[in-house]
Amino acid sequence: MFPVALQHKTIDKEVRKYITELETRNLALKNNVVEYQNKYLAIKEQYDLLVYKKFCRSSEQLIADDIQPLLFTQEAETVEAAEEESETEELSEVKAHSRKKVGRKPLDPNLQRREVIIDIPQSEKICACGAEMARIGEETNEKLHIIPMQIFVEKTVRPKYACRSCEGVEDDAKPAVRIAPVPKSIIPKGIVSPSLLSTVITYKFERHLPYYRQEQIYGQIGADISRQDMSNWQRQAYEKLTPLFDLLKETVKSGTVIQMDETTVQVIGEENRADTQKSYMWLARGGPDDKKVIWYEYHPTRAAYHAKEFLGGYCGYLQTDGYIGYDKAVKDMPDIIHVGCFAHARRKFFEAGKINKQSLSAQEGIKYIRKLYDIEDALRRCFEKDKDSENFVRKRKAETEPVLKQFKAWLDKRNDEVLPTSLLGKAIYYSLSHWGKMTAYLESPHLTPDNNACENSIRPFVLGRKNWLFCQSQGGAESSCGMYTLIETAKQNGLVAFDYLMALFEKAPLAKTADDWKKLLPWHIFTA
Repeated sequence: MFPVALQHKTIDKEVRKYITELETRNLALKNNVVEYQNKYLAIKEQYDLLVYKKFCRSSEQLIADDIQPLLFTQEAETVEAAEEESETEELSEVKAHSRKKVGRKPLDPNLQRREVIIDIPQSEKICACGAEMARIGEETNEKLHIIPMQIFVEKTVRPKYACRSCEGVEDDAKPAVRIAPVPKSIIPKGIVSPSLLSTVITYKFERHLPYYRQEQIYGQIGADISRQDMSNWQRQAYEKLTPLFDLLKETVKSGTVIQMDETTVQVIGEENRADTQKSYMWLARGGPDDKKVIWYEYHPTRAAYHAKEFLGGYCGYLQTDGYIGYDKAVKDMPDIIHVGCFAHARRKFFEAGKINKQSLSAQEGIKYIRKLYDIEDALRRCFEKDKDSENFVRKRKAETEPVLKQFKAWLDKRNDEVLPTSLLGKAIYYSLSHWGKMTAYLESPHLTPDNNACENSIRPFVLGRKNWLFCQSQGGAESSCGMYTLIETAKQNGLVAFDYLMALFEKAPLAKTADDWKKLLPWHIFTA
């Protein structure tokens, strides 16, 4: 038997050891609870974001933006201070405004008009006193009429001539039977006219009507045109216009800035690929300011070497979103300066603010970015006639850099306080990790804070994709790129897409030399 004191000492040591083990286990359990809580919050935010994108408005506009001021002072950079300020009631002066005039917008005066006069009978123009009544005025109203699409067949007649005396024996240098040559057509030996081809192409790629729907529409007005015929016409027109597409691709690289983006497309029937695999439609917007080109290009993957191959030989700025593939593409291309997009950073703050409305930090980040846009818009208006000058760049830097400095300090501070896996944490991380590229727009007057112009150009393709869903073949995807390029480039240069295609399909069969094809570019075709 051990002495009593030694027994108590041994028991105390075991108890303390057991207590230490319990405390360690308790601490581990608490850490697990915190970890699972953070995972739950992150998953819940992602779920709420998916629900929001599915069922709510996509407009990135905050209702409270006009009420809550931009917080630039160091004392107001904490969320708590922002929340306290939002709880303080303040009186604000409501500015006077003009009420909009109620009424229907007048019809375009350039529309063709036909006048219909509804007069009273001649007998009612005689007054009871016997005098003829004088016309003192009139009342008018206008009604808009629309005549459904009409079709007609143009029958071309080419008379044949022959000599009945010698039957051509006396004139060996010329054929015995003489006839005018067949007019050149972009798709020879068929029923296709420039107007029909322009209608088919614009209906699909501008109005997003798939060929099977067009087949039904044409059938209702007596034209039997199959969807396969329309698909073949599209491919043949694309192949015929190859020299023009080469010129457009050169023009994209001739400017100071290229903006790029990409989106998914499904192509069936590709060799060694399942029909369910996603392919990609790449887009580049570039060229001189007065000759902008919207270039569509199909590739089966989103690999960086596609962008690298396209950018070969280019020297200037490349503005994109945060996709890492563009970083890899320009890694070994010192002549290209990669520029980021503040709109993508703003979108992440917006999503975080919509899902977690308890914190004002997301809105705070949006307001910093909005201040940058306000400065940009004001300076663009001020330097409207001299926006490409160095004065514009110096003025923009002077006004923008203080805001960027305060925004960066706010991001660094909040980065240490916010859960990295939360939507707000991801928004802050995105801004910090792309900070150098996002602020690079200050170096050139040709750059803007975002890549929105490129995203707006890819939107027509996305809208069309919702209707036709997939491309039947790789060749169909490539020819679709060509048609989108023609239509969106024409619109970018202020032309009506149908009018441009009509003129192009009429003149392209006559083009022989490089100069002939240059005259068919959107900025030359109606002036050549």
